[in-house]
Amino acid sequence: MDGKGFVQARSHHYLSHSGETMVMDVEEFVRRQMETGSCDDDISQKLARHIQRIKDASPAYSESFARAVIQEVRNTRGLTGDFFVFEHSGVKMGDFGVGSRGTGDFFAHREIARIIGHTTASVGVDEMDDAGAVLLGPRGKTITRHQKAGGSPEPGDEGPYVICTVDGMHSRLSDFPFLAGFHVTRATLRDVYVMGAHPVLLFSDIHVADDGDVAKIFDYTAGITAVGEVTGVPLVTGSTLRIGGDMVLGSRMTGCVGAVGIARHLTARKNTRPGDVILMTEGAGGGTIATAALYSGFPDVVEATINLNFLLASEALLNSDALQKIHSMTDVTNGGLRGDVYEMAETAGCRIVIEENKVGPLVQSDVAKMLLDLSIDYLGVSLDALLVTAPRSAVPAITDVIHGTGVTIREIGRVEAGKSEAVLVVDGREQDFTPRFREAAYTPLKKVVESQRCDFEELKEKVRRAADAAIEKKERIIERIRPKSS
Repeated sequence: MDGKGFVQARSHHYLSHSGETMVMDVEEFVRRQMETGSCDDDISQKLARHIQRIKDASPAYSESFARAVIQEVRNTRGLTGDFFVFEHSGVKMGDFGVGSRGTGDFFAHREIARIIGHTTASVGVDEMDDAGAVLLGPRGKTITRHQKAGGSPEPGDEGPYVICTVDGMHSRLSDFPFLAGFHVTRATLRDVYVMGAHPVLLFSDIHVADDGDVAKIFDYTAGITAVGEVTGVPLVTGSTLRIGGDMVLGSRMTGCVGAVGIARHLTARKNTRPGDVILMTEGAGGGTIATAALYSGFPDVVEATINLNFLLASEALLNSDALQKIHSMTDVTNGGLRGDVYEMAETAGCRIVIEENKVGPLVQSDVAKMLLDLSIDYLGVSLDALLVTAPRSAVPAITDVIHGTGVTIREIGRVEAGKSEAVLVVDGREQDFTPRFREAAYTPLKKVVESQRCDFEELKEKVRRAADAAIEKKERIIERIRPKSS
């Protein structure tokens, strides 16, 4: 694997159980100290002490290290211009819930889609699917939406479509590299399958902080290839780096795995139609449930997450005639069923109704018991179940294929015409089923974070202004680098 690329972490401090500082972004430390008006000598002494504790380094080395960091930070302060500064929103990632699969995260992703803008993709980021799709024309060239509208050849569902997706490993699995690799690989393959595509390759990315054990890379890769070898999807390339280079001390790991697939019949969320039945397979969760189990004292439940049921069921569907009868598929991940159903309704412009009493029995029993014991909303966490929408006439064929793999699938709801909304039926009564600000709090720390409250509308406006600024910068740079007409 190559070593191209760069990641700059802003993690600041993490504490071990013993209270020692174990992870630290030294560049961030220096910048914050400078902002308080501390002189270089004071900053150097403080930083050197931290470096000695974390790296078990000599005083002389720690002092030289600290002085070098201070010099580099000084050299990058006060720069101006589009290449060196950006308009700050004043909203922190955690405060806005980015990555926490709730309303804040969904809003941020829609702003990202707005920055990307209209593209030539057959399924683009604006449609909020977990994978994108481009339609291949003659000699491998892509056929754009605009070209299709202008009368170019229309392959339609015969494709082929190239599907691409990427998933980040669960951040709390840094100390469990195999689990991190296994679950992120399963997740990225799910995203390919739910677009109606056969995955053909995997690619990976892993970043370990400066003091992390090299073996983390190997264990992570073993987790990826355990899934890849069983499913017959090869890992072909990737990137291996340190988080922040020399600037981040500690052993934190992060990374991602992506996949590419080929589809003939797209099953994107936008194809969901009024009159469809919604089917859901059983789910035992993946990285999220494993994390909840580990950090809440239920390690035995992790075993329930180690399976390939979703992938095997999806592969069977793709190899059957039932696929042509399916309108859309998705996996229950982003903010749980609450998040995914909401996004489906928004993308397809439909009203989606879910029957709660039909969902609960599809949660694996050990996982369900743990969630109940911990008072975690099972509708608001990733269950890694498969959702399928199709006409009622297609249900027998679809369920027969899924049951043939040993996986349970049942009807849990329906799609209706009307305004874009998600509805949950509880004891015969309809109630709101929109996602919350964050996904259900599934670790002790998340329960503490969840107790924070904010003025979401105020934060949204600040984030929107920052996205506007990014769009304006993009346009300025495009104008600068675009070739001039002769």
